[in-house]
Amino acid sequence: MTIIGITGPTGAGKTTALDALSKLGAEIIDCDAVYHELLDKSQPLLDELRSRYGDGIFTPEGRLERKALGAIVFDDPAALSDLNGITHRYVGEEVERRLTRARAEGRPAAAVDAIALLESGIGRNCHYTVAVTAPDEVRIARIMARDNIGEDYARARVAAQRGAQYYRDNCDYTLYNDGERSAFQKKARILFEQLISQGGTTNE
Repeated sequence: MTIIGITGPTGAGKTTALDALSKLGAEIIDCDAVYHELLDKSQPLLDELRSRYGDGIFTPEGRLERKALGAIVFDDPAALSDLNGITHRYVGEEVERRLTRARAEGRPAAAVDAIALLESGIGRNCHYTVAVTAPDEVRIARIMARDNIGEDYARARVAAQRGAQYYRDNCDYTLYNDGERSAFQKKARILFEQLISQGGTTNE
């Protein structure tokens, strides 16, 4: 099974690229969705967060208060680094479980979608890493429409993230999205067909 890591800044078109992979029979693993599921369901993760950040990040009923946790790590680089270290480990373990299941199902490929694919270390377990990038103006327009936010807020979100060059420099391949959906999806499909036909060269 070929494992393809997908990353890139918000609004670049990762969902469209993943649609192309899904149509090729790939298992799609959304690390952001995995993270939020674990925050709701993983007692070991919640226990570790409680041990590091205290009871104040939980409601009286024991549910995690994400805003309270965010307030702690927002201006504290050490606290944020610890949070990333804890959560990346749990997400990575769950990704491995899902990859094992997809392999047992006979999937030809699996896509691991993560904005922190490179920083978390998950990318090292992928046969290929693919950056999805787009011009800032395309990203801004897409974010405004997707999230129903104003232009100033969308521009601030784009400015706060790593630039496209970071992803291009650190990934094996780059898919550039100029905003034309059908052409981009065709380009993505051609690349993914090539990678799947090559097969994995590691992690087998």
